[in-house]
Amino acid sequence: MSKTKTAAVVLAAGMGTRMKSALPKVMHPLTGRPMVNHLLSTVEALGVDEAVVVVGPGMEAVGRTVAPHPTVEQADRLGTAHAVMQARGALEGFDGDVLVLYGDTPLITPETLSKMLEARRGPARPAVVVLGFRPDDPGSYGRLMMDGDSLESIVEAKDATAEQLAVSLCNSGVMCVDGARLFDLLDRVGNDNAKGEYYLTDIVALARADGLACAVVEGAEEELLGVNSRAELAVAEAVAQARLRTAAMDNGATLIAPETVFLSHDTVIGRDVVIQPHVTFGPGVTVGDHVEIKGFCHFEQCTIADGATVGPYARLRPGADVGEGAHIGNFVEIKKAVVEPGAKVNHLTYIGDARVGAKANIGAGTITCNYDGFMKYNTDIGAGAFIGSNSALVAPVKIGDGAIVAAGSVVTRDVEPDALAVARGRQEARPGWAGRFRQRMAALKAGKSNDKKGA
Repeated sequence: MSKTKTAAVVLAAGMGTRMKSALPKVMHPLTGRPMVNHLLSTVEALGVDEAVVVVGPGMEAVGRTVAPHPTVEQADRLGTAHAVMQARGALEGFDGDVLVLYGDTPLITPETLSKMLEARRGPARPAVVVLGFRPDDPGSYGRLMMDGDSLESIVEAKDATAEQLAVSLCNSGVMCVDGARLFDLLDRVGNDNAKGEYYLTDIVALARADGLACAVVEGAEEELLGVNSRAELAVAEAVAQARLRTAAMDNGATLIAPETVFLSHDTVIGRDVVIQPHVTFGPGVTVGDHVEIKGFCHFEQCTIADGATVGPYARLRPGADVGEGAHIGNFVEIKKAVVEPGAKVNHLTYIGDARVGAKANIGAGTITCNYDGFMKYNTDIGAGAFIGSNSALVAPVKIGDGAIVAAGSVVTRDVEPDALAVARGRQEARPGWAGRFRQRMAALKAGKSNDKKGA
């Protein structure tokens, strides 16, 4: 028996006017990626065979973001049934199960969608499976009208009677439909309702009138949060962050104050990692095992190897690669640079476009001068080298293995291995000068004061 195929139609044509943004609503980020991609990642994890995204006019940016998944345009926004109809051409000949999802409802899980598919393929073979939930405040949600275990119809809140509004089981909008029947049902949807729109929810009543079964799977309210405003986006972010933190701790990381640690959708954290409060992980960060991350750090597109120590107040920018057992200390910024195993960059330092060799030691206040206003240049610091405090390494420059750069040096030429480089002005001592200076200045000050009194 062949496996039943699954397709997903993601509705993403909404203007999102309550977001007060030039950015399409579904493009607003959640855990570091657009909401619509968050949902598509869930769909991909489910193993769907096809996914089509319905967009509105002028939403080319959404199309680029969701690629390689195809998009279709809903030129006129005439309701949810009309939106799904736009996918007819993309799903021509498809007779598997079709999930109808919403790009602004990104928190739904693969497990919940799997339950819907199981119900659709169960003994009753319902033509339509609706994802329902029981919110604390049913408010404007459509109500699911049940007859025992059978779903009879969905009534929009604006069209509901007082008795129907008393029903607590609500419609999330998410459906799983028999693909062989979907477009026939949609063709018969009318717009005789309070909003004059073509409601996707009407296919339930149409299916029942055809003598077909319809069913409901209940989900958690948390999964079905719709994002229509900045405030709702913040609520969704809080839910998503809580999930990521729990997963990190379940996988063996210690978060001292979990609510202050912010993760991205793709953050990878190893075992026996300790993360102190107020740490932010941007996209593209991988942390090995036995790493200690101290407070108030910010990471993005970087790698931290096993046993390293980072922070507090460290910033690892894109391309930072911290080696095994390396130390990155307070107020250190690393950008597009490799810090090899055992190296130490402990305080008040900028390392950019560089290599810091194994077990090298970089003194406080050191900077790699990697940019001349037009081009970036590389600095290479050899294994076991020692860079004295407050040094400036003017790239391109190479410090050999085991070399020492004296504190306060401005290094503009390569330093040979095991050599000492001193590049600073020569110190002079002038005995008694300071005392004579103070006397002269005191007398000058006193003279000016007397002049003012005489006036």
